[in-house]
Amino acid sequence: MRVLAGDIGGTKTELALYEHNADFTELSSRRFSSRGYPSFDLVVQEYLQGERVDAAGFAVAGPVVDGRCKATNLPWELDERELSAVVGAPVTLDNDFAATVLGVPELGPDDLEWLAPNPRDPNGPIAVLGAGTGLGEAIAVPTERGLRVLSSEGGHADLAPRNEVEIDLLRFLQRRHHKRISVERAVSGPGLISIHAFVVGGGLEPSDPDTEPQMQAGDPAEVISRRGLAGEDAACKLALELFISLYGSEAGNLALKALPTGGLFIAGGIAPKLIAAAAVRTGAFMRSMLDKGRMSNLLSSLPVAVVTNPRTALLGARAHAAKAVRRSASGQAA
Repeated sequence: MRVLAGDIGGTKTELALYEHNADFTELSSRRFSSRGYPSFDLVVQEYLQGERVDAAGFAVAGPVVDGRCKATNLPWELDERELSAVVGAPVTLDNDFAATVLGVPELGPDDLEWLAPNPRDPNGPIAVLGAGTGLGEAIAVPTERGLRVLSSEGGHADLAPRNEVEIDLLRFLQRRHHKRISVERAVSGPGLISIHAFVVGGGLEPSDPDTEPQMQAGDPAEVISRRGLAGEDAACKLALELFISLYGSEAGNLALKALPTGGLFIAGGIAPKLIAAAAVRTGAFMRSMLDKGRMSNLLSSLPVAVVTNPRTALLGARAHAAKAVRRSASGQAA
């Protein structure tokens, strides 16, 4: 069986084709600039070039309802039935973090960096969150038929400042966006850029003359992270510290709601980069996550890991597509 899997993000889209028997063997893969295409159909057609496919699964950044999704950070609308006609095979469509949860069982030991290696309950809930272009969250509960995913748009919940600096940040973001402020407005790649603008604009740290040209020439969030981690720019360093603290706080909020005794996993495009530089290992992330008053001891018993495999959502979409075809063939509901 040939399975097409895809991870559709606001910045990039990755597609991969697999041969599936007892295991998956990758036949090919390719990355596309998402904003370079007016629709996802064109991406699929360009990639497949008439290749035979037996099943397809796609993870997309946005809410999926009745097999349809309007991407959150792209002008794309996706529909399972329409995509089936394009692919020539059954299609499953998942929210990107629902797919990430499904991808967790596909991971190996080298794909995880444990921040709190507490024992995992195999029957306990699993929770995933991750900052990238946006902030994704999802929960899953183990059942006899595998993980049952509870999709979430928790990244769009209200940002909850905890001190005077964060209250000032909220006001800054309200002036900038002229609307209510979600957690994603701060805990994401664009959010890190906004936090840096707040630090400089609010006079918390001066602007470094070497930073601005680099931000204009490349990815501003990457520049802020790199210069902040290296200690080359005080404003970048403080912006990164605020970002990590807010990220950890939201991880704690999700943990309070899900009590993921099966594991809390930090995924997305940003956390692995910080882990690689030992920024989260300094303890700031976990301190912020565990700073929940009377519930701190409860949260301290949870297993917490950073997902370092950037293809986790794609692996989850792949697994879901293959499982749906097998169940369809046996007459069961997917």
